[in-house]
Amino acid sequence: MKPRTMTLALALAGGSVLAAAPALAQEEAEDAANTITAQVVDMSCYLAAGLKGADHKMCSEVCAKAGVPLVFLGEDGNLYLPISMAMPSASFNEKLIEHAEQKVKVTGKVVERSGSHAIVVDKIAAASY
Repeated sequence: MKPRTMTLALALAGGSVLAAAPALAQEEAEDAANTITAQVVDMSCYLAAGLKGADHKMCSEVCAKAGVPLVFLGEDGNLYLPISMAMPSASFNEKLIEHAEQKVKVTGKVVERSGSHAIVVDKIAAASY
C-alpha cells in the first residue's frame, strides 16, 4: 500500500472510532445506576385528570389494588414506569402501595424508548419533601 493511501485509510479508521465514541459513552452512561426523586402516583388518575398528592392517597391505593399501575412522577416532569429485568416481569404495585402519593428516591437504570421512560428498580426509599 502506498504511504498516501495508508495515511488516508488510517485517517478514515480513526474518524470512525471518534464517531463511535459518543455512542459508546452514551451506552456506558445508560448502564450506570441513576437515582431519581419522584412522587408515586397512579397512572390512570394522573394522566386522565392530573390527580395526585396527599388528598388523592386513598384513591391511589384503591386503584393500585384494582391493578392500575403505580408509577414515578419525576421531579423532571417525566413519568417513569417501574420495571424489572426478571422474566416474566411482575407488577410493582405491592412494593409501591406503601409509598402511594409520597415522595421517594429510586435507584436503578433509567431507560428511554420511543419517548417513554422507565427505571429498572434496584432500590426505593422514602424521601423528604
